[in-house]
Amino acid sequence: MKKTAKISRDVPFNELPLLPPDNSKIETIAVLRQVIKSSIALAELKGLVYTLPNPSILLNAVILKEARVSSEIENVITTHDKLYQALSASGRQADHATKEVLRYREAMLAGFNIIIKKGFLNTNGMIAIQEILEENRAGLRRLPGTSLKNAITGEIIYTPPDDYNTILLLMKNLEAYINESDVISPLIKLAVQHYQFESIHPFYDGNGRTGRIINILYLCLRGLLDSPVLYLSDYIIKHKENYYRLLEEVKTKDKWEEWILFILRAVEETSNQTIEQIKSIKKLFLKLQDKIKMDAAKLYSKELLELLFEQPYCKIEFLVVRLKVSRVTASKYLNGLEKIGILQSKKVWKETFYINTELFEFLKK
Repeated sequence: MKKTAKISRDVPFNELPLLPPDNSKIETIAVLRQVIKSSIALAELKGLVYTLPNPSILLNAVILKEARVSSEIENVITTHDKLYQALSASGRQADHATKEVLRYREAMLAGFNIIIKKGFLNTNGMIAIQEILEENRAGLRRLPGTSLKNAITGEIIYTPPDDYNTILLLMKNLEAYINESDVISPLIKLAVQHYQFESIHPFYDGNGRTGRIINILYLCLRGLLDSPVLYLSDYIIKHKENYYRLLEEVKTKDKWEEWILFILRAVEETSNQTIEQIKSIKKLFLKLQDKIKMDAAKLYSKELLELLFEQPYCKIEFLVVRLKVSRVTASKYLNGLEKIGILQSKKVWKETFYINTELFEFLKK
């Protein structure tokens, strides 16, 4: 039975209970009904990804949007324009916030590679993700003094465990919970593991973003997604007050049901949003394909069009590498597509980018 003793906001919560929680609290009728709806939406999304001309079209778009919004939760603000410019220019001359968001993308892909290669996500994998995000090798917290404060009032709202051995024990317990398969729905366990990670708060910095990356990786680990194409941070930022309130109520009142329902609804809503995004991308792909065939048939290439969807900020070098063409030919393709209104050129720093304008405006919404 989970311990329900009161906790003090300014006292380290070294008594944070180990997982799993009492099944009767996390497998309520309301939760199980929502699991069905969320599972259906997620399964539809997983299958629909493969109806795109190239699944990596969605992967690039969703990861960058997830990276931007997840970082925005931590008050790291940049724009889609800056992100795509910096990404296409290998991050050169990008401002601090843009570089930080691009590190989120790098950390997400690194974590996904860990899942693919190892088939599990352990504490070392989580540390590797956090190291990329924060560009340091501080590892798990060893020193006391960490507390979460209200950004406006400065009031302490939670003090996580501060004993290193306790943090290590809790992380090993979390690691086992994440990687073991049992009769509990993975979607319920998604909510449980996210609560536990955020409550342990194992790092000095980057806990929020690391935790949100782990959420998506967990869905991939359990086979509910084949790639990290779910955009959960949008739901969290729209319902930020409820998110933090429900997290606290699990700690202070042992109220699991509302927290789990919150995460399950986030999965359902964001899955449905991504499904609509896929449909819109497919529709736009076919529209531009027809326009090129009609107005500049000699320039049409399925591989070229896919590249313009993977890289909305495209440049000559991308065509040279992907299509194995000369710079002269690549320039001819891009300038020709600009003439018929598919692309719009833009000089940034010392480079010229060719923007897939309709796709880029759609991705910014």
